[in-house]
Amino acid sequence: MNIPGHAKNLSAYGFTVINEIYTNDEVERILKTIESADKTNETFRKSSDLFAIRQFLKEIPQAKDLIYNTNLQDVICKLFGNNFFAVKSIYFDKPETSNWYVAYHQDLTISVDKKIELEGFGPWTVKQNQFAVQPPLNILENIFTIRIHLDDTDEHNGALKVVPGSHAKNIYRPETIDWSVEKEISCVVPKGSIMIMKPLLLHSSGRTTNNKKRRVIHIEFTNQELPGELKWSERLN
Repeated sequence: MNIPGHAKNLSAYGFTVINEIYTNDEVERILKTIESADKTNETFRKSSDLFAIRQFLKEIPQAKDLIYNTNLQDVICKLFGNNFFAVKSIYFDKPETSNWYVAYHQDLTISVDKKIELEGFGPWTVKQNQFAVQPPLNILENIFTIRIHLDDTDEHNGALKVVPGSHAKNIYRPETIDWSVEKEISCVVPKGSIMIMKPLLLHSSGRTTNNKKRRVIHIEFTNQELPGELKWSERLN
């Protein structure tokens, strides 16, 4: 595992892909754990185009030991250090016939435990009693996201398309993208592999055209505490 190379990619391009973090057997055990969960909770979202579980690690705690295998812990420790903790987790299941399309965007909000007035924090939203807010830039810059791929993923079943290097351009509105300067690439990620990305990386996701699933676990990490009385609502060491 070329950790210096992945660190360089993450710094320069805003993302990197690391293969073979999970065996096929480990992937199947994770999927079985998800499938056996009680899906009646309001954090579970089901439609013809998407099945999602918000607050995934809280809703399905039995998946934690399967996800944090030796390989993943090794990657986190060597790339970021021992003091990072999870602050958001979502499971996405994009079905075989999904027409769900996500336009280019940055991940600009964090999940917190309450709404309070703090300089630099806002706007605020609330979904299913979950408070979300756009924090100051320095907090976003210190978050990294690990996307665990439970299926082979390419441009035909909703692989992320990204604009390399866009994470280094602060808040970058999609409508201002200069395509004569920027380029778009698709992030092909094999089953059992992970994509690590910075939240400020511009990314999008296309429709499914090959009748294949795209199941991904999305976990965000940081080593920063929030100011004042504000807390990470999904914090998990």
